[in-house]
Amino acid sequence: MIKYLSENGTEVILLNRPEKRNALHPKMVRQLKEKLTEIEKDDSIKVVIIAGEGNSFCAGADLEYLNQLRDYSVIENENDSQSLAELFLQVYNFSKPTIASVNGPAIAGGCGLASVCDFIVANETNAKFGYSEVKIGFLPAIVSIFLIKRVGEGTAKQLLLSGEIIDAKRAYEVGFINYLASNSMKDALALSEKLKKNSSYSMKLTKQMVLSAGNLNVDEAVDYCIRLNTISRSAEDFKTGLENYLNKK
Repeated sequence: MIKYLSENGTEVILLNRPEKRNALHPKMVRQLKEKLTEIEKDDSIKVVIIAGEGNSFCAGADLEYLNQLRDYSVIENENDSQSLAELFLQVYNFSKPTIASVNGPAIAGGCGLASVCDFIVANETNAKFGYSEVKIGFLPAIVSIFLIKRVGEGTAKQLLLSGEIIDAKRAYEVGFINYLASNSMKDALALSEKLKKNSSYSMKLTKQMVLSAGNLNVDEAVDYCIRLNTISRSAEDFKTGLENYLNKK
């Protein structure tokens, strides 16, 4: 249900259910988590790109599987939700830069998967975004947390309550996506090449800083960042990078 390709420090993970518009399925979720765990331990991989095979990024939950949920017990539904939440948190907290290359619709859980990536590069013509859960009496629960983090409470309410599907231009205007592209994969790969020129150690600490500082008050955040700054100055990447910079000067 997924394909992947490693090349020059970039790992491309493809959601590979084009006949189902790459809808999320428990098996796909499990494979994604396993692959991300593997990548996390591989120092040769610097950047991860998540994309969809065919004409869609991800249509959210698999409809056939959703139909099965009606017969699930409370515990089974809780376990299923827990598994999806684990995937979103794994991507959100991933130590390496992550890029969602959105070539087509990213709906409901698919929109949530894009939202937990550090960068979203979207096809300016074909990409669509939206949280359609309320239209079928479902709740956009897990995905809502990451949407609020990305665009703020006001815009999140608008998208979650209306179930509106927006195009890439509108998604860019509200700050949901980072880059508009005529070819999302080409631009995602170009972005990856730029990121790989940075210090992997520094990017890891920077991601940690952003995620942690947002949950602290100002005084606590400054104190936390002082400690991170001190740690970074002792790192080999800083010493080498500073030497290279000074030599260029």
